[in-house]
Amino acid sequence: MRRGVGGQMMTRLLLAVIALVLLVLLLAQLVLPRIAANRISSRVGRYGSVESVSVRAWPAVELLWGSADSLSVRAQRLSLSPSQAAKLLWEARGVESLQFAAMSVQVGPVRLGDARVHKQGSSLAAEAVIGEANVRAALPKGIAVKLVKSEGGTIQVTATGGLFGVGPAVQALAAAQEGKLVVRPLGFLLRGLTLTLFSDPHVYVEGVGASIQPGSPRTYRLTMRARLR
Repeated sequence: MRRGVGGQMMTRLLLAVIALVLLVLLLAQLVLPRIAANRISSRVGRYGSVESVSVRAWPAVELLWGSADSLSVRAQRLSLSPSQAAKLLWEARGVESLQFAAMSVQVGPVRLGDARVHKQGSSLAAEAVIGEANVRAALPKGIAVKLVKSEGGTIQVTATGGLFGVGPAVQALAAAQEGKLVVRPLGFLLRGLTLTLFSDPHVYVEGVGASIQPGSPRTYRLTMRARLR
């Protein structure tokens, strides 16, 4: 008889523990994504205005280790340096799928509109538009560029105003080189000269692109492919 009573107590205790664990997991599923969304909103909000943040994770406890199934961030206006932008991307390395969109982003001297970043695993795809006036504002005084063509992950432009310190005009190519975004002049005499536009140990640039958008004033759509490492 005593054995039967002891067995019943043990079964009840086991069921109570299971119920408690399920309750904790349920609460975590409800609470942790909201906490993570608030923290991300605060983190990104240091650089401007955040509209919304959505986090999904199953089970939610994986958020405690910096992992998540998906993350969506929508912002109005942000202003940050290239290194700060790269740091935010690196902090999202544990997110399997990331969708970011912002109406306006100032990255260093470059002001971009309709900026979007998609991350799947370690792969990154980014795009944005930039007006001709903002192109001129981002360049050193006296320097101007004109898009010639974009193919194979590169952008070819004609640069005037003494870029690279030679002549009034030179053909130049923006491309990925060993994970960096660089621009180099075309032509035998200028071979070997390069200017690094972007470099970060955690973001490996694989290619860039540019196209002229219809309408006036002239705007360009810029794209970049990269991966986190």
